[in-house]
Amino acid sequence: MKHPWILLLFLAGALMVAQDKATVTVKGSEVSNGVVIVSVVQPAATDQGKASFELHCNKGATACQAPQAGSYLMVRLPKNWGMYDCANVDLYPTSADPDKDQKIGEFCLIEK
Repeated sequence: MKHPWILLLFLAGALMVAQDKATVTVKGSEVSNGVVIVSVVQPAATDQGKASFELHCNKGATACQAPQAGSYLMVRLPKNWGMYDCANVDLYPTSADPDKDQKIGEFCLIEK
């Protein structure tokens, strides 16, 4: 290999774009003043309780839907990715492949 630093840059870039995936349960959703608010619970590690979140998106935005109650795959996007000035997440059906399948919506993650 003449230039091993090219390979290192490629691998570092791939790691920076890595996504954090978790199965979550949507408890319900509502619309308030043009904002879709989704209540979510994520099972935590065995020694902790469950983590509660709210997902927010602007009603009328392309990737903003109020999902039905049930289980979903939540993918946390890397910092400064997404349409909102916060931690952005995408929601998919639990059996979906985020690299191939269409997302249900893109949301701002609000930790409780």
